[in-house]
Amino acid sequence: MGSSIVDTIRERLTAVRRRIEAAAGRSGRAAESVTLVAVSKTMPVEAVRAAVAAGATILGENRVQEARDKIEALAGAAEWHLIGHLQTNKAKLAVGLFDRIHSLDSIRLAHELERHACEAGRRVRCLVQVNVGGEEQKNGASESEVRPLLEAASRLPHLLVEGLMAIPPFLSDAEAVRPFFRRLRVLREELASDGFVLPDLSMGMTQDFEVAIEEGATLVRVGTAIFGPRDG
Repeated sequence: MGSSIVDTIRERLTAVRRRIEAAAGRSGRAAESVTLVAVSKTMPVEAVRAAVAAGATILGENRVQEARDKIEALAGAAEWHLIGHLQTNKAKLAVGLFDRIHSLDSIRLAHELERHACEAGRRVRCLVQVNVGGEEQKNGASESEVRPLLEAASRLPHLLVEGLMAIPPFLSDAEAVRPFFRRLRVLREELASDGFVLPDLSMGMTQDFEVAIEEGATLVRVGTAIFGPRDG
């Protein structure tokens, strides 16, 4: 592993953490209240290994099978989060690989995760993905589906739902995305009034994570600002 790639990623990580600290400060929060997920999707194993060497402790992947090779190669070097859509036929593999799943979006998937988690003798930490923009091409539960999903998940002993996740519409102006982040936070507050304890909000990526933090994000998923532009 070349020291130059480690140094480059370390510098980028430092810059991102400074931006997190500044955004948290603007919203009256401690930087420690925001967890950075370094999104390593499409990145080769060597780049991910360099990120770990540079200080990344939590890595986010979109695809179960792509992540498997990286997780096996790095063997316990970091915490792994699944941030992409999870098909029910990949639930067993996901349960065995990931420390946290951000993309629980249906009661059917909840039951599949429960079944495989029970077989594995573990409890799966999850976030419910909400389609805050109502976009047909995006995954995630609609707002009307969130309560029934949470109610169903609460009856499954091997699932622990810890919050909500959203991928809002992609807009070049980060301020234009703010209402979607705010809506996820308000939804969390509405659910809290019904007794659902959902401490985490996973929202915000390279182009808008500072606005997401200002609106209450506790996890931000940052890839390009850490690893550089992706091919394609």
